[in-house]
Amino acid sequence: MVRVIQALRNSAPEKIPLSDFIDQCAGYFKGFGQMVDQPFHSPVPDGMVRCYLSHNQVVGFGHQYVTALLYEPQEPQPRIYFPETQPEFQGLKVKMETEWLPKLQQRLDIKTESLPVIWDADFLYGPKTEHEETYVLCEINVSSVYPYPESAPPLFVKNAVDRILSHGTR
Repeated sequence: MVRVIQALRNSAPEKIPLSDFIDQCAGYFKGFGQMVDQPFHSPVPDGMVRCYLSHNQVVGFGHQYVTALLYEPQEPQPRIYFPETQPEFQGLKVKMETEWLPKLQQRLDIKTESLPVIWDADFLYGPKTEHEETYVLCEINVSSVYPYPESAPPLFVKNAVDRILSHGTR
């Protein structure tokens, strides 16, 4: 038996035979289809942190409680926005700018000026440690980043203008 939950609001976990689960997922394996096997990481009770970026620079944060996968249905909570200087997110900011983004750029061979002018990465809180907060990457968004913290637009505008000017006039 396996315990599964669909990633839709108000879905209830269910126990089903592994063979039934595999049959339900058969479509994902057709052709070049694939499935990612990863452990379920519950967003309860700390919520999610959205890290807003412009190119390779963190420009702000958002925090929200993810209610879609809670076993007890709850009303969605608003996202609260913070500037890039928010003290409790400085560890995430440093890791993003000095470790994770450089590794991503190197691995994918992406120059800084080719990174999006407006994008974000969502993180669930990871296991607690004595010395620092840890995070688990949830997703990266490029096309659906609005709204964002009030501190972000000046850098968005500067980077957009710089990108336009670097391509010259035609």
